[in-house]
Amino acid sequence: MFGTGRLQALHAVATHGTVGRAAASLHLTPSAVSQQLAALEREAGVALTEPAGRGIRLTPAGLVLAEHAGAVLDRLATARRDLDRLDDDVVGPVRIGAIPTTVHALAPASLARLRAAHPDLVVLLEDGEAEETLPALVNGDLELAVVENWEGLPAPVPARTSRTQLCEDVLDLALPREHPLAAGGGPVALSDLADLDLPWVADTRSTRAHEWLVGRLRRAGVEPRITCWVCGFAIHLELVAGAGLAAMVPRLARPPIPHGVRMVETTPVLSRTVDAVWRSDRETPAVRAAVRAFRATAEARHRPMTGPGAPRPGAG
Repeated sequence: MFGTGRLQALHAVATHGTVGRAAASLHLTPSAVSQQLAALEREAGVALTEPAGRGIRLTPAGLVLAEHAGAVLDRLATARRDLDRLDDDVVGPVRIGAIPTTVHALAPASLARLRAAHPDLVVLLEDGEAEETLPALVNGDLELAVVENWEGLPAPVPARTSRTQLCEDVLDLALPREHPLAAGGGPVALSDLADLDLPWVADTRSTRAHEWLVGRLRRAGVEPRITCWVCGFAIHLELVAGAGLAAMVPRLARPPIPHGVRMVETTPVLSRTVDAVWRSDRETPAVRAAVRAFRATAEARHRPMTGPGAPRPGAG
């Protein structure tokens, strides 16, 4: 009997051509894929790969088994889909992983919608960045992931998943209220920030938000002098108010603005999108209901947002 995970590894190598690309598609390490192939060779009793330059290629036996592996995986996906569609009732549990700003801004109202419409649905929610939630989605530990996509730096969405955009989220420049660029009242060109005499606060270095901010400002000729690396846009605003820093803050995640901070639009406008992602072979009624709830909350929340100072709905 061939293990499903081992057949998946062989099929990925046949599809992507190298162990490295196959590992990336499966969100595994190359070493883990090589171990799966070695175990599959022992089960098959025949060599499935052979050296090819600095990499490997499939032997004739490997090609034959890879073709069967693709068919097996497709049938298993179909079986999973058929089982999920036996019952159209929206019942739980449904496990959702979402970026922290979405948990803060969209999850409370979305879960309330689901509770009212589908009382038998149990929602399990945890926060996490796309680098954490998407592998969990692929592995079957989550049914739905809510991720962010920065301009030129989208979330690494795996193959065999479906996605839909929930909303677009504009970012504004946060400055100390007395700063000259904050006093003008109009949009600030990104290129003008080259002469900004303020240090910046940004997300921690390991995040795509940090990578995006630095890269976007550099493309505008700005080399940001970052002195604080912390996660949480509420903390960013407090540091702007208390320590005289500059920050880029999304409107979706925006808490009440501290008195000492002014929000300023930029030209060009900076934005990110927020997407819902799920496995295509596990698009259950519960997943569809959760996506609808998050989209409805996002649409309702964004209607009154017309300017950089627009308050959060419900914020005092």
